[in-house]
Amino acid sequence: MDDLVTERLVLHPLDAAEAERLLDPRPRDRAAWAPGYPDETDAVGARTFLATIAETGDPHPFGAYEIRRRSDGLAIGGLGFHGPADAEGGVTIGYGLIPSARGAGYATEAVRALLDLARRHGARRVRGDTDRENVASQRVMTAAGLRLVAEDDRLRYYELSWVHPEEGAVSGPVEGPPARAAS
Repeated sequence: MDDLVTERLVLHPLDAAEAERLLDPRPRDRAAWAPGYPDETDAVGARTFLATIAETGDPHPFGAYEIRRRSDGLAIGGLGFHGPADAEGGVTIGYGLIPSARGAGYATEAVRALLDLARRHGARRVRGDTDRENVASQRVMTAAGLRLVAEDDRLRYYELSWVHPEEGAVSGPVEGPPARAAS
């Protein structure tokens, strides 16, 4: 699978070996990682991705991606799907950035690219959730086009649904330029 390239980012699809390196206490890729990467959120994502591979095989394009800045090539976070699309075409996403990369719009840019990828590969619905206190993540999901659909004492749940062209109109556009595969 090719890298997804946005205006300022490269979303690099991880393979099993790269996910395992994120979990290595003696990482070999420090020169390619911004200080603070990987963090615990990235480790959780790598473990989830490896578990999915072990259970069902490589889920790409619905796998894990490393977020890299195009300006310096450094990894600043991760995002991806919690697994392949379900029988109804639904996928769940997660994402995170190291603290020094937050507040620059990178998360929204990356999530928009991931939504575009999901739509191009037949997903009909994308879901995400965030802690009630995580206002920044709520803003990312809203800016990327997801809508608040439910909440409980701990979490807020977001969703974006599409009707595919053969079935009619789209119910929630992904704004911003589409991601393109690296050539």
